[in-house]
Amino acid sequence: MQYIYENFTFPPDQSFTVRSEILEIKKYTSLKSHINFEIALIENCCGKRFVGDHIEDFRGTELVLLGSYLPHCWQYYNTIDEKVQPQAVVVHFFPDFLGKDLLAKPEAAHLNHLFENAAKGLIFSGATVTRSKMILNQMLFETGLSRAALMLQLLDVLSLSSSCRTLSSPSFNIIESSTEANKINRVFDYIFNNFKEDISLQDVASIIPMSTAAFCRFFKLKTNRTLVEFIKEIRVGHAAKLLMEGNHNVTETCYISGYNNISNFNKHFKEVKGLSPRDFIKRYKITA
Repeated sequence: MQYIYENFTFPPDQSFTVRSEILEIKKYTSLKSHINFEIALIENCCGKRFVGDHIEDFRGTELVLLGSYLPHCWQYYNTIDEKVQPQAVVVHFFPDFLGKDLLAKPEAAHLNHLFENAAKGLIFSGATVTRSKMILNQMLFETGLSRAALMLQLLDVLSLSSSCRTLSSPSFNIIESSTEANKINRVFDYIFNNFKEDISLQDVASIIPMSTAAFCRFFKLKTNRTLVEFIKEIRVGHAAKLLMEGNHNVTETCYISGYNNISNFNKHFKEVKGLSPRDFIKRYKITA
């Protein structure tokens, strides 16, 4: 399978993300990998699960916790109940989302153990899934400290669960085996730190280092997008944060986000978000 490295940006008012999505019944052929930890609750599907070097058929509802850079993929063959849409609730977070001090507390011993085991992938069953599903569904409708408190409650349920098993084999170590992940992350770090400036293909390719032609092939293969597309997504993501914060107008946001003309900014913003910057602001205010 092809490896695809993803990156996620969090809204300015959130230290982690939780979302619900309708699943498409198809056989995905790419393993995804990202620096974030992931909790995924999948319902009303049957198919095949790939996590690290683990491959297994699944059916019905399942709950998994995945550590950083752990490659994963679900192939969805069919639904269990044809009258109900297959769906997933997915959380992306970092273990220290509430600060590194939390994990240093004695009360967090179970959490640290949970995060260590997540490096190989964990799947839960029984009452843990039932309790976690209730918390996840509630998290979708909460904000602020209420949602953060639910996240801690969810992690506590997972850390104390006696009905879980490890997915990847003990010998599997994605951090040691994937030099590609390190290369990609050096590129990501450079772009995140410099997206407000002009970024040349030559400068980025020299980070790995590779020729520009080889880098373009490598980056497209590993991220499923071109360098130009990736930079555009980062700039537009940053612009969306600024617009949601409400401290800058559209023109100011344009130049702060690395663009040097407003028409190009408007075009790229609509390509990524499906809305013009001004329509995006209106919809965000209505949602808020």
